[in-house]
Parts: sequence; C-alpha cells; structure tokens
Amino acid sequence: MNLCFYLVRHGIKEKAIGDVSITPAGIKQAQETAKYFSKIPIEAILSSPLRRAQETAHYIASETNTKVLTDDRLRERANWGDLPGQSFDEFVEMWERCTRDPDFLPPIGDSARQASERLSSLLKDFAHQFPSGSHIVLVTHGGLITDYLTNTFDQSILNEFYPNFVVEQSSLVSECSITKINYGIDFLNLQEFASVEHLNKN
Repeated sequence: MNLCFYLVRHGIKEKAIGDVSITPAGIKQAQETAKYFSKIPIEAILSSPLRRAQETAHYIASETNTKVLTDDRLRERANWGDLPGQSFDEFVEMWERCTRDPDFLPPIGDSARQASERLSSLLKDFAHQFPSGSHIVLVTHGGLITDYLTNTFDQSILNEFYPNFVVEQSSLVSECSITKINYGIDFLNLQEFASVEHLNKN
C-alpha cells in the first residue's frame, strides 16, 4: 500500500479576526494550484472547515472534477477569534508558546502535539480507505503542517529541507505551497516540502 498525500496550505487570507476568506491574490494562488492538480489523478480532496481552506479547496475541486469533503481534523491548531476578547498580540504570544512547547495546552484550541496526532489519525484512516497508488489532496493550514512534521519526522530529516527547521517552522510554509508525503504500511517519506514551483511568480 502506497498513497500520496498533498498537504496544501490555503491561499492568502484577509488580515482580520475570525473565519476569514482568501483575498484576490489568494484566489489567484488557488487557481494556479488547481491547474497543477488538474494534471494528477486526484481521488479525493479534504478540507479544513475554515473558510480560507474551503475556498481554496473548491478551486482545486473545480479543476479535478472532485468533491470536497470537510474533516475537522484538518483545522488549525488555533484561530484568532476563537477566544473572545483575545487581542492579536495575545494570540501571537499563545501561538508562539505552543510552537516552543508542543505539549502546552492553550486556553482555546489544541497543543501542537494534539494537532499532529489528529492529522496523523486522518492519514491513517484514509490510507485504509483508498487503494494503493491513490493521490489525495488535504487543504489545511501552515501551523498544522509543521506541527505534524516536527512531531513525526526526525529533526535531521527536516533539516535536509531547511536548516534549523524546528526553530524556523512558523515562517516556512507559504500560502498555497504543497508538501508531498508518500504513505505506506511500513514507511513514511517526506518527498517534498512547501513547494511553490507551481505558482506564478509574476
């Protein structure tokens, strides 16, 4: 059994509190990402329930003739606006503490380790539902992607992609980047990390 999971961060989002949409620039990114996946036989598209991920996923679905399924396990570790009255600076402070300490449980949301575990459970579940050779797109968030990677792969492997990966993790996953994972019964291979080669740089 060998599946290919593509972890896609949503497109550029609006700079506002709450469950925000993607911007016109984010829409353009989503469209370019959709064109990339139109050349791959995608079996399924799963998305975080947050709007920015849902919107990105639907652009990909339109190009691949695939329905979007929503899975709560793809949500971000925490989202600004989930905790009433929390300022942006307070949110950033909470976020950075979670990043430094994967077991720190914030007042709202999950610890980094809990976030990693729910994504891991999703991959395991879908690996048993789809035939070998399937290609599955997961539209999610930068924090969840790095939470999973730093809690799953040895630091030496991650440092092959970026030196000091763990320290720099919060700034490594660009919007609409693609992280590719080959998943098997007895192996797990990080084939590509945060690639943006499919995006138009102009």
